[in-house]
Amino acid sequence: MGKYDELAKKIIDNVGGNKNVYSLMHCITRLRFKVKDESKVNIQELKKLNGVVTAQKSGEEFQVVIGNHVGEVYKTVLSISDIPQTSSEGSISTEKKGLFAKFVGMISGIIVPIIGILTAAGLMKGLLSLFTSLHWLDSTSGTYQILYTIGDGLFYFFPVFLGYTAAKKFNLDHFVGMAIGASLIYPTIVQLVHGEPLYTIFTGTILQSNVNLTFLGIPVILVSYTSTLIPIIVACYAASKVQKILSKFIPNVVKMFLLPLGTLIIIVPLTFIVIGPVTTLIGNLIGVATTSLFALNSGIAGILFGGLWQILVMLGLNWVFFPIAINNIATLGFNSVTVTNFAATFAQTAVVLAILIKTKDKNLKSMAIPAAISGFFGVTEPAIYGITLPRKKPFIISCIGAAIGGGIIGFAGVKSYIMGGVGLFALPNFINPETGSMNGPISAIIAVLIAMLISFILTYITFKDDKGEVDNKSLQQVEELENKEQVVKIADSEIYSPIKGKLFSLSKVNDPTFAEGLLGNGVAILPSVGQVVSPCNGTIITVFPTKHAIAIKSDSGAEILIHIGLDTVKLNGQYFTAFVQEGDSIKIGDKLVEFDIEGIKAEGYDIMTPLVITNTVEFGDVISTSILEKEIDEKEVILTLKK
Repeated sequence: MGKYDELAKKIIDNVGGNKNVYSLMHCITRLRFKVKDESKVNIQELKKLNGVVTAQKSGEEFQVVIGNHVGEVYKTVLSISDIPQTSSEGSISTEKKGLFAKFVGMISGIIVPIIGILTAAGLMKGLLSLFTSLHWLDSTSGTYQILYTIGDGLFYFFPVFLGYTAAKKFNLDHFVGMAIGASLIYPTIVQLVHGEPLYTIFTGTILQSNVNLTFLGIPVILVSYTSTLIPIIVACYAASKVQKILSKFIPNVVKMFLLPLGTLIIIVPLTFIVIGPVTTLIGNLIGVATTSLFALNSGIAGILFGGLWQILVMLGLNWVFFPIAINNIATLGFNSVTVTNFAATFAQTAVVLAILIKTKDKNLKSMAIPAAISGFFGVTEPAIYGITLPRKKPFIISCIGAAIGGGIIGFAGVKSYIMGGVGLFALPNFINPETGSMNGPISAIIAVLIAMLISFILTYITFKDDKGEVDNKSLQQVEELENKEQVVKIADSEIYSPIKGKLFSLSKVNDPTFAEGLLGNGVAILPSVGQVVSPCNGTIITVFPTKHAIAIKSDSGAEILIHIGLDTVKLNGQYFTAFVQEGDSIKIGDKLVEFDIEGIKAEGYDIMTPLVITNTVEFGDVISTSILEKEIDEKEVILTLKK
């Protein structure tokens, strides 16, 4: 029986068996399964397997994180099963089961790239509302006007930003998407929206509308597209189809300018005549429907939405509600839906604080401190995946606290008037910009305090350290180290930066396996130069065939994984060039890999690059010795490993 036969068999069983898998591949740390029936996959059992770091669903993939020896496990899985790497059945199965998943993926793919700047702009508007409400700043002053452009500029030109991200998602020329968005908010068009109409159509019906201008004799109903979301997304989707058709007929020699011209000539008028008015009507109906739903019983709606929010986040379904919130603010001037989840992050944080105070487990305390800090600022994934969810009861308590807080927020009728910050930074979102009323933030604070108090007390009363589990895990780790065929002498050492760029905590990586330190401690780097050099003296363990990841064994015994970007295994080596191979001896500063930053980003991939010490357990401590979120050069010390 082979070394990994038992593990491979259990993995196959828990992904639903041979017949349930239609595609399997692997990257440098994880197996990536695509399955026919997701209900047959048992993620919880996969997580429990000895030899599996964790398991998770990402998009339409089920990922089983193994670690450095994933290649051997992959070969074993294939050798003892008839699982193919590809299958013609895959596309059929995906279409049948994946429409909603594809919709969620589409929305997140369009919204996520601008979440940071969207939050920053919203926070600026919120702070200005706060400052004027407290009479710290006059809204007629030049200072206010200039700062307001920071907050309102993005929202006014929102269709242009969305035109870019939607074009990327739909494989449309990015600048064509931006041009469509720009046409919707062109100043002359904006003026006509508020001008005298030429005549009225559908008089006396619910579709009665003013005609502002005509196009080739066809009446055009103009509406305000500033800050809107749905019209530009639908327009870019239609444009991607038109571009694909036109590209078959336009000669390559003139395609550079005739293809975008032809696409715009067709899509822009079509958007003004049909797509814009129809999607705006749909957006208005969505706003009225969601607001009416909360109006029926806002307290019960708040309890349900607040209590379920963290589960929606885990399932990735939270992204469905972002366009609804943005649409409601654009069409109604406020949003009531996602406001009720405000208390959820604080309930989760209160649970972690109670565990931090109650536990005697030093490892758990060390995880709880940063998780609690990030929770106050709206980031709860480290708390959920690292602390509360594995222990089940604390997670349930956090949901109860969130439900109570959500019910109070719903009952109080709190509304958000901007898409602003999260966590503590979200409070200015609830200030009414017209009246300056502080009732919203005050009600939200009361709800948060009650949710936190209940969550904290329930957790403090019920939480107990699972000593047996902690002790057994520690004993197992010691036994694994003692039973290794070759014992490596571990020594203090320094790890140098392999990339020039900006240094971040691993928690900033948009992948829970890295962010939660499941593969080991380390840091992440946002590259500014597309080159990886050796961070130590040592030996190359692995250069992944797609060249996006490399594993190194340092002379001091540290096993280092450098993973260039996230999910970049799917590029199949495009944009990467390796200069070393397995078994090569290397010294600090030796060139290992070159990569094309802009090419990778243009394909839609995150270039944040984790550097992880995969045998962290063999060191007493792994300390970041450089200031986080600052620019670093190659060969600058970023980690110190203590034996």
